[in-house]
Amino acid sequence: MRIIAGQWRGRTIAAPAGDSTRPTSDRTREALFSMLASRLGSFEGLRVADFFAGSGALGLEAMSRGAGEATFVEQDRKAADVLRANAARLGAKVDVRAQAVATLGPCSQPHDLLMFDPPYASGGAGALLERLTRLGWAAPTAWASVETARDEVVTAGGWTVDAERIHGKAKLTLLRRDAAE
Repeated sequence: MRIIAGQWRGRTIAAPAGDSTRPTSDRTREALFSMLASRLGSFEGLRVADFFAGSGALGLEAMSRGAGEATFVEQDRKAADVLRANAARLGAKVDVRAQAVATLGPCSQPHDLLMFDPPYASGGAGALLERLTRLGWAAPTAWASVETARDEVVTAGGWTVDAERIHGKAKLTLLRRDAAE
């Protein structure tokens, strides 16, 4: 796998060995970041959270494009070790949490972009997005991306689906946080 754009463009990152993770393909990641760029304009200074992070490809891509901070959550310890090594090779200072997304507690500094790549057919991304929003992980103007199998539907209270795109076996869903009442 490689970083597609930004300061680390073309640099390779390792994927964890085995079947415990399913890395997002370069092509799907490129499509996702194109969709995000058209909505966000710039990644400069954004706080990004990469859930079910695996190799860290999504969060590291955002950092390569200018995101200021990234938090990675990956419960598989071997994958978290690969992620840390990838970040170190790129010189990225990141926060890696080796724990299940569902066990995260409150967050004192909200994130501008929340990226989810859960196991296909798990069906829980919407509920996790709602929970993390209640716990302060999402800024009032936050965006979220969720990669699922092509036939899965993602919804979350307090969020509006902005776009859905099919890329091979994957579906990308972009959501924007509803304006506070």
